[in-house]
Amino acid sequence: MANRLADSTSPYLRQHADNPIDWRPWEPAAFAEARERDVPVLLSVGYSACHWCHVMAHESFSDPQVAAFVNDRFVAIKVDREERPDVDAVYMEATQAMTGQGGWPMTCFLTPTGEPFHCGTYYPAEPRGGMPSFVQLLTAVVKAWETDGDTVRSAAAGIAGRLAGVARSLPAAQVDAEVLAGAVASLEAEFDVVAAGFGGAPKFPPSTVCEFLLRHHERTRSAAAWRMVTATHERMARGGLFDQLAGGFARYSVDAGWVVPHFEKMLYDNALLLRSYAHEARLAGGLARHVTELTAAFLLRDLRVPDGGFAAALDADAAGEEGSTYVWSRAELTDVLGAQDGPWAADLLGVTAEGTFEHGRSTLQMPADPDDTARWSAVRKALLAARARRPQPARDDKVVVAWNGLAISALVEAAGALGRPDLLAAARRAGGMLLKVHVVDGRLRRTSRDGVVGDAPGVLEDHAALAEALLALHQATGEARWLADACGMLDLALDHFADADPGLFWDTADDAEALVTRPREITDGATPCGSSVLTSALLTASVLVGPERSARYRDAADAALTSAGTLLARHARFAGGWATAAEAALTGPLQVAVVGASPEEREPLVAVARRQAPGGTVVVAGEPSAPGVPLLADRPLVDGGAAAYVCRGFVCDRPATSPDELAGALHVG
Repeated sequence: MANRLADSTSPYLRQHADNPIDWRPWEPAAFAEARERDVPVLLSVGYSACHWCHVMAHESFSDPQVAAFVNDRFVAIKVDREERPDVDAVYMEATQAMTGQGGWPMTCFLTPTGEPFHCGTYYPAEPRGGMPSFVQLLTAVVKAWETDGDTVRSAAAGIAGRLAGVARSLPAAQVDAEVLAGAVASLEAEFDVVAAGFGGAPKFPPSTVCEFLLRHHERTRSAAAWRMVTATHERMARGGLFDQLAGGFARYSVDAGWVVPHFEKMLYDNALLLRSYAHEARLAGGLARHVTELTAAFLLRDLRVPDGGFAAALDADAAGEEGSTYVWSRAELTDVLGAQDGPWAADLLGVTAEGTFEHGRSTLQMPADPDDTARWSAVRKALLAARARRPQPARDDKVVVAWNGLAISALVEAAGALGRPDLLAAARRAGGMLLKVHVVDGRLRRTSRDGVVGDAPGVLEDHAALAEALLALHQATGEARWLADACGMLDLALDHFADADPGLFWDTADDAEALVTRPREITDGATPCGSSVLTSALLTASVLVGPERSARYRDAADAALTSAGTLLARHARFAGGWATAAEAALTGPLQVAVVGASPEEREPLVAVARRQAPGGTVVVAGEPSAPGVPLLADRPLVDGGAAAYVCRGFVCDRPATSPDELAGALHVG
């Protein structure tokens, strides 16, 4: 049997390379074989940090008898959802339509033309909880295919037709200050006043909503927005969701109180949370600054790969046991720390006798700051050393463009909030790596591993997040090259992803592989959707470029916001990215151009601009009329000295020449 996954750039696919199931990657040859053999396709979709994906692989995919049956009666295809989000989106839509829910591992049965006729998620090795075993399911599918294949094909064609007809959009509506105030009010109605955040168990970090609330507070001084975001930030940071020893956030909390996480650490979660915590840190410092520092350290220490990009995830499991790296019993703390510090640390970190997790062990929380910071520092160092001797979670080393784009933007924000040029240097290196490795023949590829780019084309979120990251680098450095490359990404997005209806975008390019339906997501979930990220990037770029591009970008952004207006008004929890973009649109976006003959002359004004300008403000510094930097054009020095030009839309204040003067200009209106 050919080992078809061994050379994949996806660590998830490589994990399955030695399964006895004859997995194929997603490719035309697999469907051609299914047609030739007249057998259905078994499609299994997952990702490397997925706990239940590992369970199903261990229980079923590694079983020689199960494998023999699959190999004889199916063509089996394994897909990494992070590498092929387009394939995942199409069949997740089918899974949710058929079962009312979705998740991973996702298990779908397709005709040889790719049309789904039965979909589900995890199936156990033995029947339980009303679920059939995986073998029972396989047997039933084969029986239906072989005894009533025409009916199965007809049903699949009908399902595919209905999926293709689903319009993932709502009626257009303008987004104005009243709509955004209404979004805050609806969020307040859904806010968990006990544990903070939104919704019940499982509870996910509302990253994009937090960024929106911060921007809304800055514009309106809304006490409700500030209260919700700071409470949510604090409860997440003090709970088991946050790694109290090493920094970084887990995927989500299985309970409503942020106590027990699902332990995988994803790049996208940490990037988005780093950005919102850095934003709060810039405004208030305190706990948010501490979390920003630790989360940035986690990204650079644990997720950065040798070429400067960032790995996709750390696994939930270590040595086959979920969370084993991170949880502690009181006895274990005493063994490491001794009879004095052990109980003290247990009380500080919420480690109970009965345990908050499993087998009498607890996640680590920090309900209150330690009363002895020197003692805590020594305890933390000892626990980290002991934890390093435990089995460690595997790392998915593939570099995903969209998530790296989010990380770059966050590191730029954190660099400004913390005064950390090393974080900006890391962001610059990652940006350069993405452009060098992932742009092939003028088009963007989604993933790479060990510097080798994969075949999967970039989707909308890749182009959008990379453009936003490059725009952040342009603003932070004043270097023209980042702006030019950002515009290249935006032009590709507008040329290849735009729908015929203004304001709507597809998630796949017009020349990408044709699937049974072309996916389009308009809601913001664990990550902001590609359309909302693109809208933010277009707004930012519209005030950074010259007039030949500005109108195109702004018109596209305004149309996109209008297309999402109804979603934002009705479902603010799932439109955080859109609301964040709308806040920037409502303020202009605000523009600050700082000119001076040297970096030293500009620095006092730049420091004020980066520290005090509201979120979404465009800030660029450099020499007057620097080549390739349109925002600095026609911005002369004032009396031979540095000056800052503050503009809202097309209206500019008189130039500010002192930090106090600039601070006053930033806080008008």
